Amino acid sequence: MDNNKTKIIAVGGPTASGKSSLALSLAEELGGEIISCDSMQIYRGMDIGTAKPTAEEMARVPHHMIDVCDPRVNYSAADWAEGAAKAIEDVTSRGCVPIICGGTGMYLDALLRPTAFSEGTTASDTSESFRLEMQRFAEENGNDALHARLRAIDPESADAIHKNNVKRVIRALEIYHTTGITKTEADRKTTVGDSPYDCKVITLDYEDRGILYDRIDRRVDVMLEDGLVSEIRSLLDTGALVRGSTAAQAIGYKEMLLYTDGEMSLEAAADLIKKNTRNYAKRQITWFKRYPGISIVPDAGGRMKTLVELTREAIEKLSAAKND
Repeated sequence: MDNNKTKIIAVGGPTASGKSSLALSLAEELGGEIISCDSMQIYRGMDIGTAKPTAEEMARVPHHMIDVCDPRVNYSAADWAEGAAKAIEDVTSRGCVPIICGGTGMYLDALLRPTAFSEGTTASDTSESFRLEMQRFAEENGNDALHARLRAIDPESADAIHKNNVKRVIRALEIYHTTGITKTEADRKTTVGDSPYDCKVITLDYEDRGILYDRIDRRVDVMLEDGLVSEIRSLLDTGALVRGSTAAQAIGYKEMLLYTDGEMSLEAAADLIKKNTRNYAKRQITWFKRYPGISIVPDAGGRMKTLVELTREAIEKLSAAKND
C-alpha cells in the first residue's frame, strides 16, 4: 500500500446485483460519500431507466456525478474521470471516504488506469485501404452494420463508441485489423503512468446467475410500473432526448423508443430490454473480473445474503486488504 495515494473504495459488478445498496450501507458505516460510476446516470431527466438513487437515499448519503449532463450532449469516459477526480478531492477534503459505485467499467478504468492509447495515437502498420473499405461499407450498408462488425470482435468498445461516430468505429476496427488485438485490449496493454489512487475494488458476482437474471427482469418490470414510458415521452416532448444521441442508446431507452415509435409492442420492447440487460450484465461480469481485490457473492446456496451480512463481509475484507 502506498500511503501517499488517495484511498478510495469502488463497488462494481453487473446491473441489478445490489451495488447501490451495498455502497450506501458502506458509506453510512465508514463515513463515506458516493460517486456514481454509471454512464447514463450522468444525464438529467433520465431517472427511471437508469435506476438513479432515490431522493431519500441521496438525503442519507451525499452523491456525486449524477445529473451532471444534458442528454443531448455526448459525454466521454475522460469527461467522467475528470469530474470524478474533482469529486474525490472534494470528498477527501472533508475527511470522508470516496466510494465509487457503478457498473461502467470503462469509466473506472479511465480514472484508475490512465492510457496513452487515444484516438490520436497511431497504431503500427495502419492501413489506408482498410479505412476506405470500412467507410464504403458504412455508406453502402449503414452505420448499424458497421457498428455490428465492431460489436462482434470488441463488445466493450462497441458499448463505448456510438454507432454514428463512424470515425471512431473504423478506428477501433482498424486497430484489430492491423494489430490482431482489440482496442479494449490494446488500451489495457498501453496503460501508462501511476494511478494517484489506492483503490480497493469490491466486485459483486452471483453464485447462481439465475438469481441475478431474475433480479434484472424484476427491475425492468418495476421501471415500467414506475413510469418509464411516460419519462421517455416527456424527454422526447421537451427535446431533451434526441434519437441518435449517446443517451438515446441507453438500454431501456433505445428499446422503448421502438415502442413509442410504433415499431414494437410494449411487451416485446420490455422483453428486449430484459434480454439486452442480461447480455450487458455478462459483459460487466467479465470486465470486473479483471480487477484484483475483493470479490463478494451476494447469494449462497440459493439464499440471498442480507445487506447487513454483505456489509459486514465487505468491511472485514477491506480491513484484511488494508493490512496486507
